[in-house]
Amino acid sequence: MESEKHFSPLPNRGGAGGGAGYPLKEYHQPVKRYVQTMDLKDDLALIAEYRRRHSREESWQEIRDGIREVGILEMEIYILGTRLVMIVETPLDFDWDTAMARLATLPRQQEWEDYMAMFQQCAEGATSDEKWQMMDRMFYLY
Repeated sequence: MESEKHFSPLPNRGGAGGGAGYPLKEYHQPVKRYVQTMDLKDDLALIAEYRRRHSREESWQEIRDGIREVGILEMEIYILGTRLVMIVETPLDFDWDTAMARLATLPRQQEWEDYMAMFQQCAEGATSDEKWQMMDRMFYLY
């Protein structure tokens, strides 16, 4: 069984240069990271509602369970204006395409995607994997 430290998220309201940062989970195994992006519709009321629907209280438990079921260890979504960036951490043996195909078949997943589509710049009926665009890492400092 994986041992991990849990941290409560810290708000990062400092803007450029003043953010408090976010603590990370510690995994006792190597992990890999995927980073994706998507844009929301440029409407402040829709963006506020999108944020509310992703709160712990409003997001659907079946969706959180499905994300874990396909092997994702952690998922974070960040927002700046209309731009979303999602960071996904997985075990090294995780296969993205296989996991996304399975995720699309899980209970309520497409219902959730359709429910969220009114906020997102995406095609009608798109799956999560079709909405979120994989980003290429162009720099790292190790």
